[in-house]
Amino acid sequence: MPLQTVEPKRLYRQIAEQLRVLIGKGEFPAGSRLPAERDLARQLGVSRPSVREALIAMEVEGWVEIRTGSGIYVLDRSTRTHGAPLPPAEWGPLELIRARRVIEGEIASLAATQARRKDLDAMRKAIETMQASAARGELPLDGDRAFHTAIVEACGNVVLTETVQTFWDSRRGPLFMRLGGYFETLKSWQAAIAEHEVIFAAIKAHDGNAARAAMHAHMDKSHARFSASWRRAKTL
Repeated sequence: MPLQTVEPKRLYRQIAEQLRVLIGKGEFPAGSRLPAERDLARQLGVSRPSVREALIAMEVEGWVEIRTGSGIYVLDRSTRTHGAPLPPAEWGPLELIRARRVIEGEIASLAATQARRKDLDAMRKAIETMQASAARGELPLDGDRAFHTAIVEACGNVVLTETVQTFWDSRRGPLFMRLGGYFETLKSWQAAIAEHEVIFAAIKAHDGNAARAAMHAHMDKSHARFSASWRRAKTL
C-alpha cells in the first residue's frame, strides 16, 4: 500500500471530526442536542472559540443545526441533502481575527508614520462608504475592505498588501459568512464603524502607538462579538 500525503489539519476540523465520529457511532443520535460549547471545550481540552468554529463547520456541512437560544441539534442525514464539504484550507474565522490583530496592529502603526494625504483621503472615503451603506440598512463589507486596504497600502509593501487582502477576503468564505449570519447586525457594524474612526484618527495624527492600540482594540471587540453567547445572537 503506497504512503499517502500527510496534511496538517486545522484544530476546528479535528474537533469536528471527533464529533462526527461520535454522531456516527450513535453517541448523539439525530434530533439530540449536543453538549454546550463550554462543556465540549472542557472535555476536548480546547478553547470555546475553536469549538464554535467546529460547530459552524458542521452546520455548513449539514451535520447539525444551530438554534439560537436553544442549542446545537444533530440532523438526520438520511432524510436531507448534505451540505457541501468545506475546502481543507478554509481558515477558522475566530482564529483569523486573532492573526489579523497581530499583523494589522503593526501595519496600522507603520501606516501612521508613512501615510500621505492620498492615503488618508482613501481611509476617510472608506469610512464614509461604510456609513452610507449602514444608513441604507446594508452591511458595509465593501467599505470595510476598502478601509483596511487603504491602511496597508500606505505602508508601500506589496507583500503586506496582498496578505491583508487575503485575510479580508477569507471572511467571504462559508465559515465566516455563516458565523456572521448569526452575529453581524447593523448595530454591531455601527460599533465597528466607530472603532474604524478611532483607528483613522490615530493614523491621521501620525501616532503609531495609538494606531496599533486602536487596531488591537478593534480586533479584540470583533472577536468578542463573534464569541458572544448564542442567546445574544442578533441582539448585539
